[in-house]
Amino acid sequence: MRSSDPDLAEKGGVRTADPAVPAESRVRSVVTFGVLAVSVSSFALLQSLVVPVLSQLEREFDTDQATVTWLLTGYLLSASIATPLLGRIGDVVGKTRMLAVTLTALSLGSLMAALAPDIGWLIVARVVQGAGGGVLPLAFGIAHDEFRDRMTTAVSILASLTAVGFGFGIVAAGPIVDHLGYDGLFWLPMIATVAAAVATGLFVPPSPVTTPARLPLVPALLLAGWLASLLLALSKGNQWGWATPITIGLLAAALVIAAAWVVTERRVPVPMIDMRMMRIRGVWAANLVAAFVGFGMFASFGFLPQLLQTPPEAGYGFDATISESGNLLLPSAVTSFLIGFWTAPLVRRFGARQVIMTGALVMAGAFAIIAFRHDETWQLYLGTTLQGIGSGLVFSSLAGVVLSSVPGHQTGVASGMNANIRTIGGALGSAVMAGIITARINPDGFPAEVGYTAGFAVLAVAMVGAAVAALAIPDLHEQGTHSRWGDADTAVTEAAEHGVR
Repeated sequence: MRSSDPDLAEKGGVRTADPAVPAESRVRSVVTFGVLAVSVSSFALLQSLVVPVLSQLEREFDTDQATVTWLLTGYLLSASIATPLLGRIGDVVGKTRMLAVTLTALSLGSLMAALAPDIGWLIVARVVQGAGGGVLPLAFGIAHDEFRDRMTTAVSILASLTAVGFGFGIVAAGPIVDHLGYDGLFWLPMIATVAAAVATGLFVPPSPVTTPARLPLVPALLLAGWLASLLLALSKGNQWGWATPITIGLLAAALVIAAAWVVTERRVPVPMIDMRMMRIRGVWAANLVAAFVGFGMFASFGFLPQLLQTPPEAGYGFDATISESGNLLLPSAVTSFLIGFWTAPLVRRFGARQVIMTGALVMAGAFAIIAFRHDETWQLYLGTTLQGIGSGLVFSSLAGVVLSSVPGHQTGVASGMNANIRTIGGALGSAVMAGIITARINPDGFPAEVGYTAGFAVLAVAMVGAAVAALAIPDLHEQGTHSRWGDADTAVTEAAEHGVR
């Protein structure tokens, strides 16, 4: 697609190998994309690096499983709030400037985590790191500004890097801890994010300001309020008691604040999450699927390593090392990435709806295997491999549904929103899983096996919910005339061909 804007070259929008484009402009495009790729990959890496290490950190800081899980939940909660808020701030003050600030915050959080003296400090550091979630909408937005005629390809590749970074973090955690200690999990990413922040300031072109100087501060506070209340109640309900005043009060507060948040988002001039866009069928259906799948994916990655690292004396588990538990999760990351390259022909033949439904049901089967058949490692390898196939089918098709449902100038916002809702689902899934697994603790200090069985069974049910939600996805063969791209199937398959996550 060639832009018709005659001033686009002057604005830095054309980024192709066209001979008419100056070599300097092409070099700047390559550098800009490289900075965006490092930024997105670093954020994804920090999501998963601590996952296989949670059990060791539990022992290191002499805490319990419910508390250490907040290293994942707090990160996801912070990212859920920071992602849309920082994206909006970028529209006000400039996305390039805000990307440098966000990367600096990510670096600061890594420094705090590397020097953390106790678990409370480390959780706060992870919350600061979670603010790096703003990298996603800022990177998508800069890609829209800088790669107009290759924007879909750029966004697709950047989105796929979130899966690559997440998978690499799971595998790399063991060797890093073995050679550098757990603080190495934070020193190494800090080096990358500091370099990316400096490179952003030096090489990435300033982005245009596209929004009036209004910030959605009230919606951000309300979003933080209802999410924090809900997550705290879900993760601590078993410990406090579900009928206690504090648990009931937190759940009631979450409901009231969530209602106020929705009303506020619909009325403010500059919303943090565009509720009008959420009414588009392709958008809300894709976001609902993303929430369910995020619920299952993050919860499974957060607790499967702990199941593996449990000693057999507890009646289950394999006493796996950090590296061994990371390797068991590797098939999921690899197959999820590779399946993206095979999704496009499936979408062309069967449609995105059928592919997404199939992927969700495959994930349901994977979690059911882990729930009821986890006595041998081959059963877990089978489960994680199926989970990767299912998530690959879902995410490679889901991004194309979002891209085909909104006008071209809203693709960055819509893609960022979908990623953010997946993160919110992940935060809820981690909290729910923690509550289920820690409901019964054996005398030896390890959770009862029934907790893992019930937890992964709940994740399987959530994936069935994702398949049901996929029924609402429009038939893109019939929607092509309504797509702002002119051909909805082209948008979906182009995204799928680049392994979108």
